[in-house]
Amino acid sequence: MAAGQQQLAGAGDRGSSSSSHPPPPPPPKILLAKPPLPPPSSSGADDEGGGGGRARQGPQPGSLSLVSDAWEVHTDKILPYLTENNDFMVIGIIGPPGVGKSTIMNELYGYDGTSPGMHPPFATQTEEIKAMSKHCTSGVDFRISHERVILLDTQPVYSPSILIDMMRPDGSSTLPVLSGDPLPADLAHELMGIQLGVFLASVCNILLVVSEGINDFSMWDLMLTVDLLKNSIPDPSLLTSSSTQEKENKNDNQSGSEEFMADVCFVHARLREHDFSRSKLMFLRKILGEHFEPSSLSIGSTSTTPADTDSSVPSSMTVDELSSSQQDVFLLPLRAHDNSTKFEYGTYSSMLGMLRDQVLSRPPRPFSKNLSERDWLRSSAKIWDMVKKSPVISEYCKALQSSGLFRK
Repeated sequence: MAAGQQQLAGAGDRGSSSSSHPPPPPPPKILLAKPPLPPPSSSGADDEGGGGGRARQGPQPGSLSLVSDAWEVHTDKILPYLTENNDFMVIGIIGPPGVGKSTIMNELYGYDGTSPGMHPPFATQTEEIKAMSKHCTSGVDFRISHERVILLDTQPVYSPSILIDMMRPDGSSTLPVLSGDPLPADLAHELMGIQLGVFLASVCNILLVVSEGINDFSMWDLMLTVDLLKNSIPDPSLLTSSSTQEKENKNDNQSGSEEFMADVCFVHARLREHDFSRSKLMFLRKILGEHFEPSSLSIGSTSTTPADTDSSVPSSMTVDELSSSQQDVFLLPLRAHDNSTKFEYGTYSSMLGMLRDQVLSRPPRPFSKNLSERDWLRSSAKIWDMVKKSPVISEYCKALQSSGLFRK
């Protein structure tokens, strides 16, 4: 890897500041590599693996968390690596344990795993981590690429290791997921996934929702819940000081303009060779459109495209061509240990690269107003606070408590 690629942040390729003044100096650079994992008794792991332990120690060198494992937002360490540039893109990812979220984010970052001596920007599973059934990511990890793409990697949802770490002996949660009295750990764990989804849908231009296998739609249901509960969370560009002042000066009612929802792309990972067929992808697209038809989520053009049946698409179209035509569903095979297993449509590495090219070339959903990277960070901190104090999510929590599905 070139020396410039060994830094977390640097002069961006996606654009420069919109100011008429000379551009500010580039942000300070830090090493891309993360430190070695702490001993098994104090840490965890996520990617391509199962449960584990949540670290209970201070921030480590080289590790940048936007949302910490204590469920609090931190901006002081991140702010120096952002600029006043307003030509940037934010991509988030969410999914259950072991589906390869961090691997996907490393690919989007542009990490070259063949370079000796370099650790990936987002920690991925090792054989040791897999044997201990741990998770790599706690809270929300932050990185920004040379192209000024902000990447947000979240802790796994529906993760047994997360639940174990946050549970006291009496069954209550150690984390302040919502304001008020402590919640049962299993209920707090359920709400954490919803909060992560609402947060990412509110601050990202593109949100990747990863499921395992071709028939697991649990993440689809989570996003329907996110769409239902993402209420009164404003567009982040309207939370800057200048935008707030502009809004106060306008004595009109344009509440609809405050709504913002990231473009959502669904990734079905860890697929077997028999899952890669044209008919299965067409059926998956059709079910996707029907599933989200009553929601406000923008899922490509799935609900309006005529490509819902095999007869409406040229028979010569391949699976990868169908994926790139709408960019709402991506397929990734199960990763072989030697990374040499070749599917009809290519190796795991080639299909991962194809996903990267299609996501980064996708026109991102813009925020209502231009804002700088630093303003985005400040607004994101405010939005996280709104999510934790959301009366809508609080009422949903009460409904879940009354359902009898969780501990009292």
